[in-house]
Amino acid sequence: MSEQMNYGEDYKYIPMTSLMSGIGIEVTPDIYAYTIQVVNLCMVGEKGKATGWTLIDAGMPKSAEAIIKEAENRFGENARPNAIVLTHGHFDHVGAIVELIEHWDVPVYAHEAEIPYLTGKKSYPEPDSTVEGGLVAKISPYFPNDPINLGTHVKPLPVDGTIPPLKDWVWIHTPGHSPGHVSFFRESDRSLIVGDAFVTVKQESLFKVLVQDKEISGPPRYLTTDWQQAWDSVKKLESLKPAVAITGHGAPMEGDDLKLQLQCLAIDFDTVAIPTHGRYVNGN
Repeated sequence: MSEQMNYGEDYKYIPMTSLMSGIGIEVTPDIYAYTIQVVNLCMVGEKGKATGWTLIDAGMPKSAEAIIKEAENRFGENARPNAIVLTHGHFDHVGAIVELIEHWDVPVYAHEAEIPYLTGKKSYPEPDSTVEGGLVAKISPYFPNDPINLGTHVKPLPVDGTIPPLKDWVWIHTPGHSPGHVSFFRESDRSLIVGDAFVTVKQESLFKVLVQDKEISGPPRYLTTDWQQAWDSVKKLESLKPAVAITGHGAPMEGDDLKLQLQCLAIDFDTVAIPTHGRYVNGN
């Protein structure tokens, strides 16, 4: 590994998984959601075509081999994406990215505000274990928050909202969970790839994470640092009236379930998503 692209320290491995781990779902003919332990990534592109597809997010640490194998199962031998596009840089969304870049030698795109966390310049705020919600929140201090260093491999997304490797898609700034968090939307079929702006499992609860009990919830509480921005982001995404949503945690959701639950979250975010106390509540 080059000096310009490294983790700096040995990255921690989180020994936690769900019933969906290792399972892929074809959400639309060209959107494939794949679960690594407790987090989802997406492969967007024509099935069986080894090039011209895009990887969105990069899973948990030590998952590169599984991601490469799944890509080859989906797109064919020697499958290689045109780029990796990130919703944000938290450890469970970039865990395998260094190994994937070394294997594929492709560019990475992220929001400009996320670049410092991806080039070794800045660490994320520490997870907040004091928020209520369940055991995952309590063990969150063990989750790594240190930056990775992708060097010149990472590039900022264009300011005009386009995504160079993804035609017909736009990126939408949805901060709150992280400063440069983005979601991706395709108007033609109203497909939405959300990252952690909202999720479809109560991520703080270990039981619900393990069994993947499906319900729309706010962003993971223990890593969300600006709750007003997070609420504004949910309102922005709800206004798009998505037909299907693939989130960073939990199963894809579509139709009336998505519509009604996302409406409720946008309206009642302050009572159902924002914790009653915590390090980052009320600007603390």
